[in-house]
Amino acid sequence: MSISLKNARFIAGAAQLHQAPADFGHEVAFVGRSNSGKSSAINAITHNSKLARVSKQPGRTQQINFFEVTELQRIVDLPGYGFAKAPLEMRESWTKLIEAYISQRESLSGLILVADVRRGITELDWTLLEWCSQVSVPVHVLLSKSDKLSRSAAALALRTVHKVLAEANFAAELQLFSAVTGVGLAQVQGVVSYWLRGEKNEPRLKGGKPGL
Repeated sequence: MSISLKNARFIAGAAQLHQAPADFGHEVAFVGRSNSGKSSAINAITHNSKLARVSKQPGRTQQINFFEVTELQRIVDLPGYGFAKAPLEMRESWTKLIEAYISQRESLSGLILVADVRRGITELDWTLLEWCSQVSVPVHVLLSKSDKLSRSAAALALRTVHKVLAEANFAAELQLFSAVTGVGLAQVQGVVSYWLRGEKNEPRLKGGKPGL
């Protein structure tokens, strides 16, 4: 079945999980640190520059935003994490909301973790990977903003993250991506479409990083 990601449209925002749309069909969620390029990635993938709100001020996504592709298929934008200037109570609320969504949402077919290629996998990213491991949610890591590095530096960053994940026994897939140049766009579009069809053949997470 062919899926047109261009059809994605905003249908709901949820500050708490019980406010989310009915839990049926298939969802692919995007998550990452504030200012990782998550919203830009969603907009590039759907060919809609106005779909997910992009801001120069980190931490603007304060709820879970749901975008309907078809009646049974949705793209989900989770709140960004790691924005130190946000009040502690607000940061804790976002963390609980993300964890609840990942652990309880039955229609979640896969998660796209967006990480700035210049930062690699941070401690907060490891925490999220551990949550996904516990509930067997497949993860595809998008090393975003690859246009900020030379081709050789970006390739080195990719190899470095691959090694780190392998040493921690995580089997998440990963790739380079740029919303500006389109590097890796077709690949991640394929992953999103695959999961929205209910396929889950990508490698599952095998283990976690202790102590997080």
